[in-house]
Amino acid sequence: MINPNRETDGSVIPPTPLAVVAKVIRGRAAVSEKRFTSGFVIGRTSECDLQVSESCVSRHHVRVDLINGQCSIKDLGSANGTFLNGERIQEAQLPDCVEIELGKGGALVSLWVERAELPKITETAPEPKEFDTETQIIRHYFENKSEENIGEQTMMFRRAFQRVHKKKSRKYQVVIGVVILLLMAAGSVIFYQTQKLNKLRATAESIFYTTKSLELQISKLEQIILMNADPKQVAELKEKRLKLRDMEKEYDNFVKELGIYKKAPEDEQLILRVARIFGECDASAPKGFVDEVRRYIQIWKKTDRLKTALSRGKQKGYQQLIARVLNDNNLPPQYLFLALQESNFDERAVGPQTSYGFAKGMWQFISSTGNQYGLQIGPLYGQAVYDPLDDRFDFVKSTVAATKYIKDLSATDAQASGLLVMASYNWGQNNIRQIIRRMPENPRERNFWRLLAYKDIPRETYDYVFSIVSAAVICEDPHYFGVDVECPVLKTQQKQEKTGK
Repeated sequence: MINPNRETDGSVIPPTPLAVVAKVIRGRAAVSEKRFTSGFVIGRTSECDLQVSESCVSRHHVRVDLINGQCSIKDLGSANGTFLNGERIQEAQLPDCVEIELGKGGALVSLWVERAELPKITETAPEPKEFDTETQIIRHYFENKSEENIGEQTMMFRRAFQRVHKKKSRKYQVVIGVVILLLMAAGSVIFYQTQKLNKLRATAESIFYTTKSLELQISKLEQIILMNADPKQVAELKEKRLKLRDMEKEYDNFVKELGIYKKAPEDEQLILRVARIFGECDASAPKGFVDEVRRYIQIWKKTDRLKTALSRGKQKGYQQLIARVLNDNNLPPQYLFLALQESNFDERAVGPQTSYGFAKGMWQFISSTGNQYGLQIGPLYGQAVYDPLDDRFDFVKSTVAATKYIKDLSATDAQASGLLVMASYNWGQNNIRQIIRRMPENPRERNFWRLLAYKDIPRETYDYVFSIVSAAVICEDPHYFGVDVECPVLKTQQKQEKTGK
């Protein structure tokens, strides 16, 4: 049997000692970087060897083991999971340099393995009397350091070799010195550029979420003016809108300088653009978001559902009316894909019975929410049938009500996050409030990116949000995605230049 720890020349290779440097890249930690020479645990409590104080991190989240020259990882039954390259894992062998996520889109920790090089332990062997190979000659004349019992010829060879080696070494030292200087210069440039990009990204995110906060202020002021048109408040609203426009242009400039669109393939550009249209920060989209939207695009391509629903909506004139009502209320017309997801543009749709009753109509209102937004509920509300006396089946009235509902969700709990609005619409306003109210009340901390990291979303709602987003992305350029559908032409007010291209 071949010994895996033995070289072909007879030398024995001992197990390579390991050390692991763990660094918290994203997330709060008292000590952001530690070096370990034995197994360690990462978690939220102070009992852990590396403490990461984020709500998405479990008390004892994951353990890293160093055994027999290998580094492995094991999830300790965490609530939000451990993710490697976007995939949730339980146990895995790790490469020498890797990043792991504690919760989808949550805390990010890099692990770097240090391997110490050990000298070979060579088994004793008699000096050969005859030299059959160059290796034997080198060992005889140069590797045997003892000067006892060696001949004059051997000493002469050694001295001659040392003189030649010394001259060459000087040349090599000069070359190596120049190479080191060049590498240091290149490293300095790379470090500078990386620092610059990080600062640009942080500034861009700050501007984006300040813009979202201003949008919330404008939305609240619009509601006040609707009830009482005070001239001072009207002037204040106009001033805030001008400021908002300037901030959006400033954000565009930062996105262009970051180059996230120029460096990305066409489909990624379209995905980020749609995310931004819906009010999410394209400069800070989680790593796995783009790939997940791509996966749902493939799901749409496997059925005729999108083509059938869009054809029905066009024939009955639903799409353009919905887009116009949304645009008139300063909402992205792409929200019409929410109606497609709810009912496939079927104005007589009746959903399954729930604890809230039957959801009805194109926008699938339950009775209580429909009544809250001015819809007359028909006498057959408790039956799974079409009711001509129920306003939920009235396409125009229900569209106006849905627009108001979306606008209210955006201005309150969803904090101007369009994807969080979708999640709220699917779960029901009261249910989502129980979850998102645990988040800080500001757009930077309360958005769909944070929700993904904060709590595992129920599969139904996860599918719901990604289905809407991916359908909107397909309709940005159906020919590019190879989908035979006729999409509505959607013009988003004040959004057309927000691509960073």
